[in-house]
Order: sequence, then C-alpha cells, then structure tokens
Amino acid sequence: MALEPGRRSVSPDSSGHDSPVPRQWRNQLGTEDAPPKDKYHRKYASGIERALTLFDTALQEWADYISFLNRLLKALQARPSSISTIPVKATVAKRLSQCLNPSLPSGVHQKTLEVYSYIFSVIGKDGLSKDLPLYFPGLASVLSFASLTVRAPYLDLLERYFLDLDPRSLRPAMKSVVLALLPGLEEETSEEFDRTLRLVERFKTAIRPPGSEDITEAHSSGDDFFWQCFFLASITGHSRRTGALAYLLRSLPHLGHALQPESSKLASDTETPAKLSRLVTSPEPGLLIRCFAAGLADDQLLIQRGYLDLLVTHLPLHSAVLQTSAKSGDLELLLRAAVGVTVRREMSLNRRLWSWLLGPEPPASAEHEGGLDSPTSTSTHFHGFLSSRTNYFEEFGLQPLTRALLAMVKSSTGGNAAERARPYRTCLSLMDRWEIGGLVVPELFLPIVDSVREFKAKAASKADFTEVLRSASVFFDGVESGLIYGEILALMAQAIGPGDSSVAERRGKLDLIRFILTHFNVKEEEMITIHAPLTVLSILCMMEETKNNGKLRDASLSEAALSIAASLLELVPERAFPIDPTGKSVPPVGSEVLAASSNSELLKKIRTFYVADQGNLEAAAPPFTPQNLAQLLLQKACDLNRSSLRRREPGPEMSAKSRVLILLLSKLPETSSFDANELLAALHDCLASDEPIPFTTYSSTLSLSSQMYSANRITAVELSDLVVPLVRHAWAYLSASEPKYHVETVRTLWLLQSALTLSNRDIEAAICSLMLQHDSTGTFAQRPSNPGRSFCVLWTHTLQDNPSGLERRGAKAVNGDTKTLARLAGMDHYEVMLTRPLFLMLDALTDERTQLFMTVKTWLNSLVGMDKLFGIFITKFSELAFLRRRQESKSGPAQFAEDDDLNLALYYIRSLSSILRWAPEAAWAVLAKRSVPSDACHPPLSEISKLVPGEEGSEARATQLHRAALTVLHQILLNPFAEHFAKLHLENILIGKLQQSLNGPDPYVQVLLLDVVFASLKLRELVPLEPPTSPTHEKRMVQLDAARSSRVSLTERHMVMQPPPPALLKCILAGLSSPSSRPVLDSWVGFLTECLPLYTDSVFQVLIPLVETLCRQIGNTFSNLRSLFRVTDQTPSQGSIGPETTLISLLNGLEQVLANGHDRLLAEEARAPVVKSPDQPQGFFGNMVSGVFSTDAPQTRSATANDRLTVLLAFQDAVRICFTIWSWGQGSDAAGQDATSGASLNYTSLRMRNRARRLLEHLFAAETLECLETVIGIWRGALDSADSPKAAEVFNLLPALDGSRPKHTIPALFNAIYSRTNPGALDPSRRSTLTIELQDTDLVIFMVDYTRSLEDDTMDEIWQDCTAFLKDLLGNPFPHRQTLPSLLEFTAILGEKVDNTNFGEQRKMRRELADLFLRLLTAMFTTRPTSFDISGPSGLSEKRPNEPPQHSPPAVRLPAERADDVVGILSTIVPNLPKILVDNDRILAAATAISTNVIGPALRAKSFPDTFSKATLVLLQELSRLPNNQKSWKKDVSDAFNDARFFGASLPLVHAGWLPLLKQWTVADKERMPDLLARLTPPTTAGIVFGVGATSARLEADRKTQLTLRRMAALVLAGGRDAFVADLVPAIVADKLPELLSATATSSPSSTTRAEVYMLLRALVLRTSAVHLAPLWPVVNAELHAAIASVVAPDHSPASDTYGNAAVMQACKLLDLLVCVAPDDFQLHEWLFVTDTVDAVYRPQGSGYQPVALVDEVCEELGAVGLGSGGGGEAAPAVVQATVGSSAAAASSSSLGQRRPLLGTLGGISDEVGMERKDELVAKVLRPFFGQLSIYAFESTYAMAPVDWEGCVAGLVRDVFDERSIVKGL
Repeated sequence: MALEPGRRSVSPDSSGHDSPVPRQWRNQLGTEDAPPKDKYHRKYASGIERALTLFDTALQEWADYISFLNRLLKALQARPSSISTIPVKATVAKRLSQCLNPSLPSGVHQKTLEVYSYIFSVIGKDGLSKDLPLYFPGLASVLSFASLTVRAPYLDLLERYFLDLDPRSLRPAMKSVVLALLPGLEEETSEEFDRTLRLVERFKTAIRPPGSEDITEAHSSGDDFFWQCFFLASITGHSRRTGALAYLLRSLPHLGHALQPESSKLASDTETPAKLSRLVTSPEPGLLIRCFAAGLADDQLLIQRGYLDLLVTHLPLHSAVLQTSAKSGDLELLLRAAVGVTVRREMSLNRRLWSWLLGPEPPASAEHEGGLDSPTSTSTHFHGFLSSRTNYFEEFGLQPLTRALLAMVKSSTGGNAAERARPYRTCLSLMDRWEIGGLVVPELFLPIVDSVREFKAKAASKADFTEVLRSASVFFDGVESGLIYGEILALMAQAIGPGDSSVAERRGKLDLIRFILTHFNVKEEEMITIHAPLTVLSILCMMEETKNNGKLRDASLSEAALSIAASLLELVPERAFPIDPTGKSVPPVGSEVLAASSNSELLKKIRTFYVADQGNLEAAAPPFTPQNLAQLLLQKACDLNRSSLRRREPGPEMSAKSRVLILLLSKLPETSSFDANELLAALHDCLASDEPIPFTTYSSTLSLSSQMYSANRITAVELSDLVVPLVRHAWAYLSASEPKYHVETVRTLWLLQSALTLSNRDIEAAICSLMLQHDSTGTFAQRPSNPGRSFCVLWTHTLQDNPSGLERRGAKAVNGDTKTLARLAGMDHYEVMLTRPLFLMLDALTDERTQLFMTVKTWLNSLVGMDKLFGIFITKFSELAFLRRRQESKSGPAQFAEDDDLNLALYYIRSLSSILRWAPEAAWAVLAKRSVPSDACHPPLSEISKLVPGEEGSEARATQLHRAALTVLHQILLNPFAEHFAKLHLENILIGKLQQSLNGPDPYVQVLLLDVVFASLKLRELVPLEPPTSPTHEKRMVQLDAARSSRVSLTERHMVMQPPPPALLKCILAGLSSPSSRPVLDSWVGFLTECLPLYTDSVFQVLIPLVETLCRQIGNTFSNLRSLFRVTDQTPSQGSIGPETTLISLLNGLEQVLANGHDRLLAEEARAPVVKSPDQPQGFFGNMVSGVFSTDAPQTRSATANDRLTVLLAFQDAVRICFTIWSWGQGSDAAGQDATSGASLNYTSLRMRNRARRLLEHLFAAETLECLETVIGIWRGALDSADSPKAAEVFNLLPALDGSRPKHTIPALFNAIYSRTNPGALDPSRRSTLTIELQDTDLVIFMVDYTRSLEDDTMDEIWQDCTAFLKDLLGNPFPHRQTLPSLLEFTAILGEKVDNTNFGEQRKMRRELADLFLRLLTAMFTTRPTSFDISGPSGLSEKRPNEPPQHSPPAVRLPAERADDVVGILSTIVPNLPKILVDNDRILAAATAISTNVIGPALRAKSFPDTFSKATLVLLQELSRLPNNQKSWKKDVSDAFNDARFFGASLPLVHAGWLPLLKQWTVADKERMPDLLARLTPPTTAGIVFGVGATSARLEADRKTQLTLRRMAALVLAGGRDAFVADLVPAIVADKLPELLSATATSSPSSTTRAEVYMLLRALVLRTSAVHLAPLWPVVNAELHAAIASVVAPDHSPASDTYGNAAVMQACKLLDLLVCVAPDDFQLHEWLFVTDTVDAVYRPQGSGYQPVALVDEVCEELGAVGLGSGGGGEAAPAVVQATVGSSAAAASSSSLGQRRPLLGTLGGISDEVGMERKDELVAKVLRPFFGQLSIYAFESTYAMAPVDWEGCVAGLVRDVFDERSIVKGL
C-alpha cells in the first residue's frame, strides 16, 4: 500500500514517539488537549461544564433531556470564533451517546443529532478524523432503533461529515460503520433504502487507497479491505444479516465463469473474473466462505433462501474462488452449511441447493424446452443433460461434500441425540436427488453405521440411542440393498481376507456387520433372496481361501464370520432357490464349470457385481442363477465341514460350520446335489477316535448327521452306521462325575432318535453294548458301577425332557426354518431308548457281588419316575400271551402251552421282586396310588404275585468270603435272640475293620460293614430296636420327620445307656472325610443318623467336630463343583462319583446332626428352672422397664448355656456354607460360567440351591435370631470387602425363606439391637449370645435396607411390632443414641410404605407414626448434640473447600459411616415428610427442628462455609421444596448469603448447591435485589481526615460495598436470563453505576470497589439479552477505556491510584468476555479496544501503519515483542510471531469446538498471579493478553465456534467466590 496522503500534514518527519500528535490522533491514550490560557476559552469551557452538570441532577423525564440538550447546544454556540475545539470533549461525547438511548423518544434523538451536527461543523474534518473514536460509538447504533423522522437527519450527518474523513481514520472503524448502516437495508421498500445503499457504496469508495484500479463500474482493486470488513460484519452480526444479504444481492461481484469458454472472448474479459475473485478473497479467502456459511446456518428461512440464491447466481460450485483460492477445509465448511439446510425439509431451500450442487443448466434447445421439467422424456439430449449435471457434481462437489459429511459424522460424537442424528437426516435428504445421493451415500454408509454403534456405548439413556437409531434406520432404509450388502462384503473381506490388520481391528469389522444385522432392516425381498445367499457364498469362499493359505491365525474370527453367515442364512427363505417346475434333477447350466472354478474366480465375479454394478439388479443380472448358487453353497459348506472334520478343529468353529451346512440342507431343494459320501466318511473318521472329542464337536456331528438324514441326503442304513460312535461319545458325557453337559447330551440323543423314528432301536442297542462293555460273568463276576451311574443320569434327564413348543416344532431359533426336524419329547417316549438298558441295570440286583448292585440300590432310593419304571413292567407283562389268557379265563389252574416263554416271565418277575426288595417305602406308595388306564390290557398285580416263585437255595459263595461273612454276621446280629452277643463287644473290632476298609480298593464293602457295626451297637441296649429309616435324598422330607420321631423315642428311653466306644466318632469323621467313601456316602450318612441317638448324654461333645467335618467337606465339594462349570470345553474325566450327589448327601448328614443337637438342647432347657419376676409389664420386650434397673444374672455360664453356645456355633457354620451354595450362579458369580453348559448349570445349581434353601429354612425356624445375625454378619463382611453384589444377595435370600418372613425377621432384629444397646431390658430367652461381632449401627442399617426391600403389603404383618419397639425405645432413647438417625430413616420408610397401602385404621396409624417420628427427631437432636459440633470429627465439618464430600462417593459405604451421616439421612427423609407426617403443622414443626438443629449450627460455626457439605445443601434444597415452609428455609439462605464468609464457599458446591438455592430464593422473594441496591452508598469525600480511624472506616465501607456488589453478581448469575432486567439495569444505569465509578483512591468507599463493579457488569453481560444492555455501553466504554489506559499511567498519578491491580485485571476480564460473547451493540464499539478487521492478522503494507485499537496501543507502550514495529513490503514478521504466540489460545477456542475467553481458561493465559506487584501483573498477564487479544478475537470469529456459556459463568463464579480479593479490616 502506498503511503497515505495527509500523513505528513499531521505528523512531522521526526519519530512518532517524540511527537505527541500521532498518539493524540490514534486513540486518546493521553489526556485532554491542553486548554489555551485564554479567558474567552475558559469562559466558554465553564459554560459547557455548567450545562453538563444538568445531566447528573435535573434529568427525570424525556423533556428534561431536550432541555439539557438545548442548554448544551447554547453553551457550544457561545464559542469565540477563534476556537475550533470542544472543551471536555470526552464528557460531551459520553453524554450525547447516553441521550441516544433506544428507550428515549425520537424527539430526544433528533435534538441529539442536531448537537452532533453542530460539534462536527465546529471541529471540522481533521478534528473529527482525530476524535472519531470519541464521537462515532455513540452514533453507531442509531439506525437499529431510529424512527422514520430520525433516519433522514442521521444519514445527512453521515453524508456531510463522515465521507470526507481521512481514510486512515475510517479504516479501523470500517466494520463498525458497515454494522451501523446494515439496519437501514433491511426493508427494501423503505424510503431510505436506496439512500443507505448509496451511502455504503460511498464509504467503500472513501476508504479506497489512492492508485486503485477500476475493474468494473462498481468495483475497484482497492475494495478488498471493505469486503473483508463486510464479511466479518455479516459473520458476527446475527441481527443485521438481513441487511447484509440485501447488499450482497446487489453488490457482490459475480464470481463464476462459463464452463466452456467461448473463443471469441477478449483477453481482458477473461482477466476480469480473476480480478473480481482476488477482490473478495484477499488477503483472507476464508472470510467470504464463512460469511456464506453463517448465512446458511441462520435461524430464518428467508435468509437461508437468500444466501442459497446468492450461491447459485454469484458463487457457483465450479468458480475459481471455491476450487482454487479457498482451502479444502473452507470448501467443506461451506458445503456442510449448505447441505445443513435440508434438515428443514423445505422444498424451496432444497431446490436451490440442488441447482447449486448440480451446476448451471445447459441452454435449452428448440426441440427440447424445459430441461428438468419433463423427466419422462427419453431423448438423447435429456440423458446427456442429466449425465452432464452428474459429471459437474462429481468433478466439483463430490469429494469435498463427502469429506464434509464424514467430518460431520465424526464431530457429532460427543453431542446429544439430536446433534448425533443430524448428519443422518442430512444424508437422507441428499438421497432425494439420486445424482447426488448415489455418489455420496456409498462413501458415508459405513461411517454412519459405525457412528451409531459407537453412540450405543456412550448414550446417556436407551431413549437417546433409540432416537438416533430411528434416524439412522430411515437413512438405512433409503440406501440400495446392493450397496448395503456390497459394504458388508467389503467389511468381511477386510476381516477375514489377507492383509496386515490386527486381530482387534478385524474383530471390530465383524462386530460392525453383526451390529448391522441386529439393528437395521436387512429383510427386504431382494436382500434375502439374492444378496444374502451371495454374501454367504462369499464368506464360505473367503474362509476356504484363508484356510488354504493358512493366514487366519485367530479361530474366533472364523467362528464369528461363520456365525454371521448362519445369521444371514436364517433370513433366506426357501423360495430363494426355486425348484425346476418339471421336478427333474437336471444339473443347472454350467454347473460343472462353476464347480471347478476356484474361490478367487467366484469372488471376482461377486466383486464385479457389487463394485462395478453396485449390486443393482436393474443394471446387471446376479452373477449366478439360483440353481447354480444353491449348488455352490452346498459344495463350499460341505468342503469346509469335511476339512474341519478331518483336521479335528476346535469345537466352536466346527459347530459354526455345521450350523451353516444344516441351515443350507433345510432350505435348499433336494435337486441341489453334493458329495454326501465324502462327508459321511469324514464324519466316521472324526467319530472313530478313541480319545474324547470336545462336546461342541460331538453336538455338531450329531446335528449334521440327523439333518442329512431328515433332508433325504443319506439313507437310514448310513445314519444307523453312525449311531454307535455317536452314542459312544455321548456316553462319555453322561459320566456322573462330569455334570457339565448332562442335559445337552440327553437332548442330542433324543434329536438323533427323532431322526431315526420311534421304530428304530439302534440307540438302545448301542447303550446296551456300552453298559456290558466291561462286564465279566461267571464265578468272578464283575459289573462296574460307572455305566450304571451314566444310565441313572440318562434316565433322570430323559424323564425331565419336555422340549418347549418352539423346540418341538423344530428349533427354528437354531436351525432357521420349520423344515428342520421336530425333536421328540423324552418324557413321552422314554421306553424307546431306555427299556433294555433298564433291565440290564436291574439284573445287578440279583448279584450283590458287583459294584453295580450298590449303584442300582442307591438309584432306586432316589429314583425320579418310579411310576414310569413300573409302567415298563406292566407293558412287558401285557405282552406275555399266557398272562393275557389267564386274565381272560379268570378261573382254574394256570395252563401253560409249550410256546409260552416262562423263562422270560420268570426273569421279569425276579427283576420286579429285586426292586420291591431293595426299593424304599416310596415304591409301595407309588404302587398304591398310581392307577393304570382301564382300557389297557394289563394283568392286575395280584395275578402276577401268584406267579412269584419261592426262595431258591443259595449257591456257594466261597470266593466272596468276606462279603458273605459280613452278610451272615448281619443276619445273626439281627435275629431275635442276639442279646447274648452283647458281652463279646464285637463293635470295637468291627469299627476297626470299618476304618481299615476306608483304605481298601472296594468302597462297597463299607456298606455291609456299616450295617454290621450298627447291628452290633444296638446290642448294647437291653432291648434291640428297629433301626430308624435312613433319609438319603433331599426330596424325602417325610422320612426326615420319621427319623426325628424315632430319634425322640430313643432319647426318651433314658435308661441304662452305655456311651458308644470312643473309636466310633473317629471312624465316622474319617468315613465322612475319606474320598474312598464317596460312592457309598449315603450309607455313611444313614449310619451317622442311626448312631446319633446313642450319644444321648454326650451329643454336645460330638457336635462341633461333626459339624466342622461336614462343613469342610461340603465346602470342598462345592468349590470343586463350581470350578467344574467354569472350565471351558472340558473333556470327560474318569471320576468315581458325581459332586452334586456327594453334596446333597453331606447336607442331609449336616441337617441330621444339627436337628439332633437342637432337640437335645430344647429338652435340656425345658428341664432347667427359669426364674422370672412376678409382675412383668406387658411391653414389647416383656420386662422392658424393670430390666433397666435389675441387676445382671451371675456371671458364671451354666452348663446349659455352654451347650446352647455349642449348638449355635454349629448353626452359624451351617448358615454360612448354605448361603455360599445358595448364592451360586447369582449376581456377579453368573458372569464367570461356561455358556456352553448353560442348561446343565441351571439344573445343577437350582437343585443345590433348593437343597441349601430348605436347610436354611429349618435352621431359621429353629433359631431365628442367631441365624439372622449370621446372615447379617455375611452382609457386613461383604460390605467390608466392597462386594456389593454379595451384600445385595442377602436381601434376595431372606424373602426366599419361609422361616424368615418379615413378621419373624423384624422382631428378631429388634431383639438383636436391644441385646447390644440395652440387654437388661430383654427377657433372657430373647437375648442374643453375641457370638457374631456386630455393632448396633450395623443391625439398624441392615434393618433400614431390609425394610426398604420389603413389599408395601408386608406392613400389615410388622406394624404392631414396629410401633411397640419405637414406643419402648423412646421411653429410654439414650442407649440408642448412635443409631437414632438410622431409626429415624427406618420410621420414614414405614411411613412411605403405609402411605402406599390401605389396611387398618389409616388415620389413627398415620397419626401415631407421625408422633413417633417427631419424638424420634427430638430425641436425636437431644441425645446427639455432638454430631453437630462442627469442629468435631463426627459432625458436618468437611474442610475441603475445593474437594467437596460425596463428589466421588466410594463404591460401598460402611454402616458406621451411613449411621453417622445425619445430614445425608435427613436429606433423603425430608422430601417424604408430607407422606410421613401428613399434617401441615407437623411438617412445619419437623422442618423447623431440622433448620434449628442442623442448618443453624452449620451457619453459626466458626468454620462456615466449610461446614456446608453437598449433603447439607441438598438438605436445604429439599427443605425449600416443602409446602408452607418458606419462613425457615428463606431465613437460613438469607443468613448464609448475608454472612461475610459466604464467598469462601468451594466452587463445586457453589455450582451444584448455592446457585440453584439462590435462584429459588429470589423467585420466592422478589425484594432481594432492590434491598441490595439500597445498601450501595455513594462515595463521599466529606469529613475525610487522615489517621487510623479514617483508614479503618474507609476499609469497612469498601468491604461492605464489595460484598454487596458480589452478592448482586451472585444473584444475577443464579437467576434466569433477564430475571433482573426490571430491577437492576435501570437503577444501575441511572444512578448506581455513575456513583460507584466516581469513587477515588481516597473516597469512602474508595475505588477499590471497581473490581466488583466489573464483576457485576460481567454477570449482566452473561445473563441479560443484548437489547437490554444498550443503555450501559456509553458508561462501559468510557470506563474500560480509562481502566486499560491506566496501565501505562505513571505511578502515583490519579489514574494509577484509582485503578488498582485488581480493578485492571477485572477490567481486562470484562473486555475479554465482551470480545468472546460479542453482544450485538458491543460489536459497534469493539474497534475501540481491539483490531476487529483483517488488519489484526494481515498488517497493511506500508511503513506508516500503526494500529489504533486501545489494547494494541497499550501493548506497544508496554513494549510487547514485535507488535510495535511496522514491516515493509509484505506482512511484518512480527505478525507471524504474534499469531504463533496466540496459537495455543486460539486452539483452545477452535479445537474444543467452543469459543472461550482468553484469560483464565484452559489453553489461554493464566490469571493466577499475585495482585501486590504491578510489574509482575504486567509481565505475566497484561502484556501477553494485550499482545494476543486482537488476533485471538479474529481467530475465534474465523473458527465460527459457539460460545462456551458454561465456561464463561464458571470463570466469573471463580472470581466472585475468591475471598482473597476482598478487603480485610484493620
């Protein structure tokens, strides 16, 4: 830029720093002009000053303003002719701008303009050039509110005086000038529109530098600066955008060019567009684009439409400005804003957008008029026209639009649901035009789906995700199905194809495919019939390819890919593969060629279809016919399965492949052939191995075999060949010691039987051969027990096998189509599979030598389905012809024919006889109760019994000598005359033998020994008794009672009973612990039960060792069982006995021992004398009152007490172990289980849990209090170990037990509490033994949580007990003082629950409860005053101001903490006070008591406000919401707010608690702000003297004013938007602000309060609409100017003294906030303080440029690096430095997506600096701040980020609540 003319006339050739003139010309950093020493001038000046004083005193109404202006005009007109300056011009300018207040009438405005006009005529052009910063800010906003009568004189004023000003003076103010004039362009029909438009053009001309070259009539090369200012004004001036649009439509140069340049054009014609482009894009092309982007994002539809029109006409997509000048990011920004208009779904906008994106329409030819208007035309011209427009978009817009939309999708990650869904809706709208959508959507499809998946993990609620998914689904449904499946295939190729991707990345791709299939609609007809099968074929080909290359390392990936293939196949219907209508199985055309094709060739064809043709069926046919596709699918799936079977792949992958093949077989027609023989051979190979195979592999092979047969792919003979190996592997999984896959295995066998049909007995035969596999007959017969136990498992689960309706229909969930096999129910058809193996089992009963004999005997004792067993016999008997004949004849002896199979009948009868001999009594019960249908031809049992043969002579058993000996000995000892053997003491020898047998090889010897030992022990009694029945199974509780009754009879026969030998106990303990006794454990438990009555007198000595041993064995067995179900894919191990059977036997034994011990204890206590006082008052606790004063019983514990303690300790061990078992598979434990054995786990865990639950019920019924305390101990331990799921399980257990219903549990809890707080008040029989270490607080907190978990209806059961307990407790509350808060919570819960129910006399009950609650509240405040000792540890003191309590609560709070948290408890109770207390008076009494005892002490404490925790504030908020409670809570808030220490509160608490409270307070009490305003006193200097007294008074006045102003700022921040406009703004503007700003360093209050004034102004800016701030600007501008200028004032000058360091800092923060928030009217004045044009970054070329903005000038004065030196030629290097210096700050504004202030924010300039030293403040804060603010403001505008309002508020709150800056008294 050339040197501006006129510069030399102002400034001499000396340097700028020596001459004061340039500085005066710049921005009034100096003082007023020195007045001439002329008396005329002094008189003139005094006249003006007198006129100005009227403004402060006489203005009441608008007429006073006119009077004032008349006086001022007269005073100005009285100037001597020689004077051309205005005295006190700053004050004059300020008063005139105040007279242009929008709220004043237009007459005042006209008069003001008249005064302005006179002043400008006096000072002339040079004077106005110099004083433009003084006068123009007042005039700038006039057009935005001017009436018609004011507009003309205003425009006259501008035309006459401003157009001729020095361009250097106008240049900095140019953005403000543009903003000032834009309101005049809003109404195109107004009279002043053309005039305003011309005026803008003339201003553009006025600032053109000399030497500018005209490009067109309207445009010149020097207009670039004007356009940059105009674009900036349009970006920031939201309210003035209508005017900006009107100007752009008329004056913006056309920036497009013809797409096909005509050769006839001159060279100059081609240069003109380039020059116009440079005109609007230099130096910063981004501003033009941001101007359009801001307009397109406007809220008003008309403005959006106007900017779209501008784009179409002036800035086409192909223009050089967009394609070459603009950065790619800027073009994306513009496109993002442009396509954003589609969200409105407004056709007028969309039509313009399509026109812009698709380019100009080609000229219509004569034969084809109208272009797009006739879409039905098929002429060549039309198609060429469409393709040309598509090519246009593809060339110029596709790439940037795609990038823009991708950025939108990615940038919306953190927003709410509506923000997240916006890009989806935009893309959906773009699909309205296929020319655009067809090109853009393929690029965006996957990112959009992926972003939905990411949002699912981050969504705040399910509703948010549903909303986003709904928008994405609408978009998804609009996408072509070919494209969707093409993208799925591409993802699959990346996941399992070759490449360097990590396993995690590949898994992510598969997860994305799974997400698409799960959440979106992929079931359209075209998708499921064509694309899904093609996709499955691709997956199978890729799998085979990667297997062949050996590149897929992770098996889980292939498993996941195959799982996706199976999911897709489930969607495919059978009609996708139509059968040839002739029905002939002719191979499809080319099938041989296809079959021979390699995978890569097939994939290439599919890829061509999806990539080249985009999967569009209209454009290209599918690559394969349905018949060929079916053939290929079968072939590939078969190959994959065959190779897997041969390689013996891991189970899950094998399972996935077989599932795919099964689905294909169920859907494809039989005409699709494949090599079934090869697959069969592979199945045989896989199953042939002797080693166990994984269960999933076994299950897959079986399902595959069954499906092949049911789909007619193999014959019945071929399937039968597979039965034996399949059953052999299944048999391994039915091992009793491995219960993991029992249920699943039985189901698979029945699936196989279903395929074979009911007439086929192959499975039965295979089972029989397996059962007899290891048997040997003859003299040394052997029949191992394992096959028998496996059969027991098969029997049990078959009789419980009842598939759901879905499974009966054919397991569609698994196999995908109803064509698959329907599975038979085992319980209905059990005889098909189990008849022959059953008889093989029963054969063992005839030979007691074998192990299998004991297995069968035990099985019969615990048999499920005894009726089914007898049903088989009846069926067999009915098949015997001679029996049927006998039944029909009814008379005469039995006549047998030769062909009658008597041997078979004898075999059946002997088997039945064996059952009846060994089966339990329950078998007779079944025979007696179950009936056979009358129509069945069955012989009655009486007929059968006549045929039962007698006893036959026994054969010699010499080889089984020891067994025979034992059997004989047993019979001898049981004979009626066995008394004489008692003297031999055989039991001692036999017990020794029994102990030895534990180490022997055959555990079944132990059973015979046990019987003999017991028989010998019985001989010790005088009269032998029948042994009691042995309870051995958890289902037979009837027998348990029988055993108990027999036990009682034994104990009652209290005669000459010898104690059992000592070795017996050791032997029993060893037997229970020994692993070798596990197979016969039931016999040991039965033996233990029978022996217990022998310990009549010493049962308590043996109780502890027995219980310890049993509990230890139960614990070990259970942990083994639990770990078994955690191991994945385990092969069967050869164990001996099932852990669940062992566990149930041990639990039975434990129950017997505990029952016996407890019965003995009760009998003993019944005999003990009980001494009770004769007159016991009938309270809840019996002798409640007298117990308080009675002396305790003697301290020595009696024998009975010791026995009770022994029993209770045993009970506790049992409760703990039972709880552990009951918790199995619940809560957090469920996550670690192996999913493949889910059904078996459910069966086993349910069985174990039920058994444990029944034992717990019996324990609770016997000793409720002690068992409950044990459970509470478990709960307390879980809390200590932070295991909250386990603690929650306790509350699930109690409702599950009949013995722990609330009516039993609640009284027991009361007893437990009293046992610890006041045991003397309890009847001794109700006291706890205190063996569990629990505090009273633990019990009460448990009671609170337990009561909260109860159903509301249970109140009926516990009401009486609860009220009696509370009444008794209130009689003497002191012992309960630690638990009173929690008891109060308990009472509140009762009140809530009673409120939800309707039983009893509601009104009376509610009244009673309310009285109890109030008494408890009083008792709590009376007995626990220390809780509210604020300095005490248990009180409210939580002295962490910046780290409030409960901000991040621990995972689990311990009961002691909860019981001490009085405030927390009260804050949960207070919201429910209306439910609890009902009556308003009572509610008010409770609220007042809480206020008085909690809030009051916290307020009055020395350490306030640290005494207010978050809980206290929550409590106060809850109190404030109570009806009719305004008086107490408002007083509390008022006391806190008016406390001088209030501003020391911690910031998180201010945001979370105090500000919402203050808002509620001001809403309830409208007088708060006027009261505070009244407290502000005007500064006074009268009577000021020096000395300590004067300083102290001044400091006190300063402190009061500071606190009042901070309180006002806090209230403004707490209130809503514009809450205090009526109260505050007029009062502030009229008198309070001028008064406060008149304070000096020596007045009282002094200028120290200025910092608080600025804080209040910041609060107003944040919480007040721009329109209400208009009256403030003249004062704010003047004040900010003075404060910032004072930084460079000399020390001890008036300015320096008036503006202290704190005031300067707050003034900078106010300016910073104004620049950040940019209120509309402030933008008109912004140029005074910062450089608001492109000059901030691109300094004008030339040596004379100096910025005139105040902060830049001050910065130069302070010597900021590089900003003072002007550069020559190009932009100064200093600018680069400054830009770099502020980059961090700018980054904080743009990168985080929000615009923030520069001072005190993350990434900005730190404001943490001491306020004592000015030089430190300048160096650390002010110099960098002044140096960066202009650039930062420009870059923030350029980033177009929204304002971070929350961050701005937080910054102000931090300053307001900073006690350090409040004056301290002397």
